[in-house]
Parts: sequence; structure tokens; C-alpha cells
Amino acid sequence: MTQTSNPTEQPGTTSPRAVVVPDKPALEGLEARWAAHWKAEDTYAFDRSRPREDVYSIDTPPPTVSGSLHVGHVFSYTHTDLVARYQRMTGKSVFYPMGWDDNGLPTERRVQNYYGVRCDPSLPYEQDFTPPEKPDPKRQVSISRPNFVELCEQLVEQDEEVFEQLWRQLGLSVDWSQHYTTIGPNAQTVSQRAFLRNFARGEAYLQEAPTLWDVTFQTAVAQAELEAREYAGHYHRVAFHASSAQPGGDDRVYIETTRPELIPSVVALIAHPDDERYAGLFGSTVTSPVFGVEIPVLAHPLAEMDKGAGIAMCCTFGDLTDVTWWRELQLPVRALIGRDGRMSRETPEWLAAEPAAAAYEDLKGKTAFSAREAMVAKLRESGDLEGDPTPTQRMANFYEKGDKPLEIVATRQWYVRNGGRDAEVRSEMLERGAEITWVPGHMKHRFDNWVGGLNGDWLISRQRFFGIPFPVWYPLDADGEPDYDHPLLPTEAELPVDPSTAAPRGYSEDQRGEPGGFLGDPDVMDTWATSSLTPQIAGGWESDEDLFERVFPMDLCTHAHDIIRTWLFSRVVRAHYENHAAPWSHALISGFIVDPDRKKMSKSKGNAVVPSEILDKYGADAVRWRAAMARPGLDSPFDETQMKVGRRLAMKVLNASRFVLGSVGATDPSPVAVSDPVDCALMGRLADVITAATESFDAYDYTTALETVERFFWEFCDDYLELVKERAYAEDGGLGTASARGALAVALHVQLRLLAPFLPYVTEEVWSWWQEGSVHLSAWPRATDLGPSAAATSAMLDTVAAALTGLRGAKSQAKASMRAEIAHAEITGTAEMLDAVRRAEQDLRQAGKVTGELELREVADATELTVSATLAETD
Repeated sequence: MTQTSNPTEQPGTTSPRAVVVPDKPALEGLEARWAAHWKAEDTYAFDRSRPREDVYSIDTPPPTVSGSLHVGHVFSYTHTDLVARYQRMTGKSVFYPMGWDDNGLPTERRVQNYYGVRCDPSLPYEQDFTPPEKPDPKRQVSISRPNFVELCEQLVEQDEEVFEQLWRQLGLSVDWSQHYTTIGPNAQTVSQRAFLRNFARGEAYLQEAPTLWDVTFQTAVAQAELEAREYAGHYHRVAFHASSAQPGGDDRVYIETTRPELIPSVVALIAHPDDERYAGLFGSTVTSPVFGVEIPVLAHPLAEMDKGAGIAMCCTFGDLTDVTWWRELQLPVRALIGRDGRMSRETPEWLAAEPAAAAYEDLKGKTAFSAREAMVAKLRESGDLEGDPTPTQRMANFYEKGDKPLEIVATRQWYVRNGGRDAEVRSEMLERGAEITWVPGHMKHRFDNWVGGLNGDWLISRQRFFGIPFPVWYPLDADGEPDYDHPLLPTEAELPVDPSTAAPRGYSEDQRGEPGGFLGDPDVMDTWATSSLTPQIAGGWESDEDLFERVFPMDLCTHAHDIIRTWLFSRVVRAHYENHAAPWSHALISGFIVDPDRKKMSKSKGNAVVPSEILDKYGADAVRWRAAMARPGLDSPFDETQMKVGRRLAMKVLNASRFVLGSVGATDPSPVAVSDPVDCALMGRLADVITAATESFDAYDYTTALETVERFFWEFCDDYLELVKERAYAEDGGLGTASARGALAVALHVQLRLLAPFLPYVTEEVWSWWQEGSVHLSAWPRATDLGPSAAATSAMLDTVAAALTGLRGAKSQAKASMRAEIAHAEITGTAEMLDAVRRAEQDLRQAGKVTGELELREVADATELTVSATLAETD
């Protein structure tokens, strides 16, 4: 080990210490050692004694712990951490919590497959239930809801430990004492309190209405969770029959449909009011094929004249256009497809007469697919199908996690007003979006477009089991029917509550489900309805007023652009209603990490990268370096070999630091000794780098900050170190040596701090060789810290570096060693260029081994420095 001492302290940073430099510094082992140290020392703890103006608070995305982290997560969470580390070094007390999104459908699916169980709410709780020893996902054991929830809680706790270990390895500077979950008691209380207040103000409401429904997962789906996909189908040209013959004597009215199974639920045929082909039919009726049900022909501007036959059947409900027609034309509801995706097993009243009743017998209880086949057969038999069905690829709505097209089923659900049906609320949401600084700026357009395209309020209820229940009961009348118009609600002091296990005030448990008793709301809140309150959950809303005042509104939210419409927008909605403010001042939006063919990475495609593998192989600093090269909002192709560049940088930091601190012994980072023109030029360049990096970070442009700092670091290593090392080594060099050593120490001290947000492990390691405390708690560099020497122009540094490069190039061309001596060198350039060379002549001679004449030739119109050299003869 190399040991020296350093008695001088840099103002505004941590204290110096006796310098101890390893003989062979290595990257291996740094992560485990420093991660443990940071944890033991509570290095990143939030100081809640600081006033709001000195606090920087972050709304950290809570990852879904039942899923698996991929390299995209690693990149986007690194981006957040870069900002957090920078803000901390600028003097802010950083509120940087970590949350786990552990409720909802993904967790349920994972628990079902992991333990081989399924939830049946009708079953009683088993006190000593043990899951199957050999789980079979295909033969799942039915268990009670409380037992199922217990298994969910057990599994997410295991998953959270794995996630935390990965985040610690990545070096996230999270304050782990501030962590939260979206299913814990605090989240339950916050979510239920916010819901009760939304309901009291009329922002939340219960309504039976057409609902997008996933028949596989048996749950309602919100607009934000839709995914439009192509779906193979067939167009069927089907004849309806007019009550009187049209011109030409034909009473048939043809429509084209991909869903003939919905013909028994048709409530109208609709054409555009300007379509002359059907003008004579408006106001009249037609009868449906096979069933003979009389239905009206109506006009509506949403009908597309140039699509198909120009006239369409409106069913309740085949798609979202049907819902619009049904609502605006005040049509009846004739729903046949139920929550299970099958046709009604009972004959509805509008099909009770013959021939409709007999025709419907063959459709009862069939899936939509089977009913379609049966209906086509009936249409052929009746002669109402013209020609063969034509294959087509139609766009259908899917649940983002589902694999079957959604149905539209009339169900009773909870909604929150979000502007989908209220222009005033929509305008308020757009105003909130305008209060946020978007990075990059064009992401605001995605927010605005989403708000402008809303066609309904936010559906927040789900028919699942592991989630936060609605704190609602319904009184039952004398016949045991629930009174949905007069719900029973708890007080906020009673929260959190589970209406499936607790009775409302004034009732006892034995009255559950009995006439005159009560019924608990069976649904749970959508996971977005909980995570939409992450600023309130993490910030201590209504439970820790002191904390909430210091951190809210928060300064930053970060995530990828695909959840602007879900997580970001929903948080704006809740903060608008509850806090009358935008939830944060800045939104930093990440792009996707894609494979080399620019395809989004996913496990299903087989192109996903496991984060632990690249972290173990290349190290966290290398991975973070690559993550920082992905600019906000832009997709970034992933190439594993790029990690090698980051690892090389981290290794160079160790070796260059060992040279400066150990070999040269430049350990005093005080700028007072810097006086040599070359060293002053270095300080001038360093001042420019500090200014540029600071401006970039302030603009949330961490990529440009890294590029600026890294470029200077390599110039420092490749040019400046080589240029001044002989002068720095000299034992009797006097002021020149003191200046070189001072410049080296200052430059290293500053660069470690500039690189610290990107390479936390290697910079902390080097910092520990000669400074007390953590580099991550030291002050972010300021140009004014460099003293008067930084006022020097940095231009001469480029000129002198070019001269040294020319001398080296001459040796390379001659295939000689860099230690070879030069007998004669000629440098050509402008007067200004040559003046820089003269002031650095001694350094150039020593670095270039110029033992003979160094001739300077002035050319007034030279655009660049040129160098020629003759090597000394050797034996």
C-alpha cells in the first residue's frame, strides 16, 4: 500500500485523511463492500428537519413485485438515481423512497401458479391451511379468500427481498427506511380515505353500465388498460328484412358484420344521416334474420358510409361505438353475453315468441366462438347469408394482460370522474398537465392527447381478491335485495376496513347476507386506484403532517412513456381532487430499451436481458454508465458489449487515481499552488466542464452531463497526465512541480464528484483512499472552487495536446517506442498556437523525449498545428 498524508481540507467538502492507496486496485468486491457500508451508515437517509425549499422529493415508481425485472427497469431506475445523487450533492435533502406494487392481478396469477391454488370466496377460512406439496397449475385447489390473501402476502414478501437485493447491487441511493407497499395498512388507509372523500364530493360514483370485460380474468377493464390488436375474423354479408319493399321490389337490407352471433341482441340498424341509400328507411323498422325481431332503422353521424354496406347493426354490446349509439339514441339493453363469455342460458323476453325462441335454443350457453359458428349455419339455412364469409383482420380491444378480445357486459362498477364525460373536468386536467415541466417536452403531447381522447370516466373497481377493498356495505331490504342507492360507509377513524370480514356500525356479523341485514361490497380497487396515490402514501398524507408539508408536491416523477395514460394521469386526477395541485413539478419520461433490431424486449419474445446477469458480469458502474447513455424519452437499442466501455471507464478511474495519489503523491486538492500556464489551462477547462455538467443536470439531461465529464476525463488521462507527469515527479521541481501536483489533485477531487452519480462504487472507493466521509455526501463542484487559476483560457490545452499527439505520431509512424528520443522537431502553426507551445515547451520536451532542437515555424493562415520529427539514432 502507498501511504502519504494530506493536511489540507477542501472547503465545502468532507475532511481529508491519511492517504492509503492499494497497490493493485480492482473493481471486484467493491459493490458488496460499499453497499454494506452505505446500509450500515445510513448514508442516504432523508433529513426531515430541513424546510421544504431545501428538500428534493421523488415519487419513485413501485415495481410490480410479482413480475420480473428486466434491463429496461434497470435503466429507468438508474435515471432516477442519477438525479437523486446530483440533487443530494447540490445540498438538497433528498426524499427518495422505494415502493412495491404488490396487489392486483399479476400477483394473483403468480400465486395461483406458484402454489397451485385458486380463490373461491364462498369457502370458509382454514386456520391451518397448507398449500399443495406439489402444486399443479392445471389442477388448482380451491381455497377461501382469506387463505388466498395470506399466500399472496407470503409470496410478495419473498419477491420484495429479491428486488431490494437487486436495487442495492445497482447502487440506488434509496432511503430504505421510507419504503412502502401498495397493499399494506398505510396504503389501505390512504386509498380508502381518498375514496370516501371522492365519494362525498361526488367525484366517485357507483353505476350499472356497459363495461369492458375480460372473460378469462373475470374482471372489468379500464380504458387505460386497453390494447388494440389485430384479430382474425370474417365479414358476413347478412340480410335484414324491411317491412315494405324498397325500390326494385327487394325488401332485404344488407349489413356486413364480423360478429353474427350478436344478431339476437340487435337493437337498431344505423346509417349516416347523409347516406342517401338509406334515407327512405330512417324511421321505419326491419326484422332480424332467423329471429324475426322488429328493430328500428336510425341515423347517427358515427356511421361510416364508406365502410362495408354503410349501414351497421347496433348490438348491446358489440363494441364501444354500440355503447355510444345506445346512450345517445336511448336504445334498450338486450344483453346476451355474460361475464363468463357465454350466451345467456335463459331465453330473454324479446326472444320469447316464435320463431325467435326456437332459434335461440341452439345458442344457449355457448361461447361467443361456438355461437358464431351456430349462427352462421342458421343464416345459411334461412338464406339470409349472401356468399361465403370473407377473411379479414379486424382491430379488437384486448386487456393488456389478456389473450382474448374483450366483451362489453352490463355490470355495476365504481368510477371516478376524470374528464371522460365532463368537458370542465377535462379542461382542469389539461391545466394540471401544463403546470408540469416535461422531460422531454414533447411527452406533454401524449398526456394532452390521452386526456382529449377520453370517452368515459375512470373505472376503478375490479372483480379480484388480492387488493384494497372498497370500504362500503349495502343494506338489504326485507327481501334480501341490496339498496345500492344508500351505501353504508365507515368513518375515516375506522380505516382500514374489509367489508368482507367486518360489519358496519349498527349491525352484527350474523346479519351478513340476511334480509334486513347488510352485504359487503365484494370488489377491490384497481391497482392503479392505489398507486395513483403514491405521493400521498409515501409522503404521509393525513398521518404525518410534518413530513407531508416537507415533501409535497413532489419534485419529480419518473417512468417510461407507456404509462403516462395510466399511472401518471391517475396521480394527476387524485392530487387535483384532494390537494388542488399537480403532484410534482417535473416528469422525467424514459424510453424503451429495445433489442438490436429495435424490437421491445419481452420474455415472450425471448429477447429480454436478465439484470442480475449483466450486473454480475460487468459490474454496476458499467451498467449504470450504459443506462446514463439512454436519453430521456428515446428508445435505446441494447448491446451487451457496450458494457465493456463502461467497465473500462471504471477501471481507468481506479488506475488514474492510483497514479495521481500514489505514484505522483498529488494529494492536496487546494488550488492555491496552481500557477504553471498548462496547469492553469487545465483549471480553466475544468471550470467549463463543471458549468456544462451542472447546466445539463439542472435540465435533467444526465446524458450530456456524462458525455461532458467523460470526455474531459479521457483528455485528462491521455493528454494532461502524460504532459505533466515528469514535472510532477520531479523531487526538486520547485514551483512547477507544486503547480502540477496541485492541478492533478484538484482535477481528481473534482472529477470524482462529477462522476459520482454515474459510477457510485468506484468513486466512493477512490474517495476513501484520501478523504473522510462519502463522496456522495460531498459538495457538487463549483467553478469558483478552483480559484483564480481557473480564469485562464483553456484553448492552449488543445494546442499543447495536439503538439504532443504529433510527437507521438511521428514515433508511431517510425514504429519506434514512445520512449525513443527525438533529435529534431518542427512545429508549424499560427503565432497564437506557437505561443501556447512555447509556454509548455518544457513539458513537451519531457513528455515527448525531445533532446535536440525544437523549431517553431509560424504560418499566419494555418488552420491546425502540424508536427514533424526526426528520431535520434540508436545503437
